[in-house]
Amino acid sequence: MLNPSELYHFETDTDPRELRASVMIVALAGFMDAGHTQRLLTDHLLATGESTVVASFDTDQLLDYRSRRPAMVFDTNRWLSYEDPCLVLHRLLDRDGTAYLVLTGPEPDFQWERMAESIRQLVVRLGVDLVVTAHGIPMAVPHTRPIGLTAHATDPRLIPSQDNPFGRVEVPGSLASLLELRLGESGHDAIGFAVHVPHYLAQAEFADGAVTALNAITAATGLNLPIDDLVAQAGLNRAEIAREVEGSEEVSQVIAALERQYDTFVEGRQKPSLLATDVSELPSADEIGAEFEQFLRQVNDDGDSADSGG
Repeated sequence: MLNPSELYHFETDTDPRELRASVMIVALAGFMDAGHTQRLLTDHLLATGESTVVASFDTDQLLDYRSRRPAMVFDTNRWLSYEDPCLVLHRLLDRDGTAYLVLTGPEPDFQWERMAESIRQLVVRLGVDLVVTAHGIPMAVPHTRPIGLTAHATDPRLIPSQDNPFGRVEVPGSLASLLELRLGESGHDAIGFAVHVPHYLAQAEFADGAVTALNAITAATGLNLPIDDLVAQAGLNRAEIAREVEGSEEVSQVIAALERQYDTFVEGRQKPSLLATDVSELPSADEIGAEFEQFLRQVNDDGDSADSGG
């Protein structure tokens, strides 16, 4: 392995000992993120707090530019700008003045082991006690019920006991998952939260999922993170979804079926797990797809209109 410390450099002359923080939130875009949970959470934290860039990574060594080409702007007869992909470590303060770190940027395409080790080095150099990740996963649940999540950690003592809908499964890897594994192997604490996002909203923005993730991080870390703006955004998002659902009887029926399934699971009368539900009781993929494809287009179109109007 090439020297992991050469993969990043500090962006400040401040002694790393003065940049110490007990918590690092890792949010690398590119892996599964239903409802844009991770992106909404990260954007909210960076927008509501004054951040300082502590370190940055050499993305030229990490990214496959041809697989996800960065955007450039061309105007008439010349190039004006280039959307430089950045992988950076921010330092922020919570509402009590406690420092924490946020690592944001695209998930690397290459050198995962070296990248994980470089993050571990930063964890040691900056005195981090706990590394946290959060993202959304699509689940057959309705948006009208409390949002669940699946917690995982390097040590069971870090998470409360919970009814986990997953047993032993094999899934595609991610750098965040590998990082948690390697941190655990080296004796560092790490915890992750997979927020259960209604599968029919997986491609849309679902701010309630980000609120759930933020609350979980707050509970796990003790940080007093800003939440008001995100809660307000979730309220507007929820109202818009409700309006769209009310306008379609077919959509309402699909959601009602999911509500019945969810309530049966919660009451514990028939099914031990959401994933154990008889497939015949669920709406078919064609039924869900046909109704919600149009639904999601409308939600996204309305969101684009609102953005352009703001």
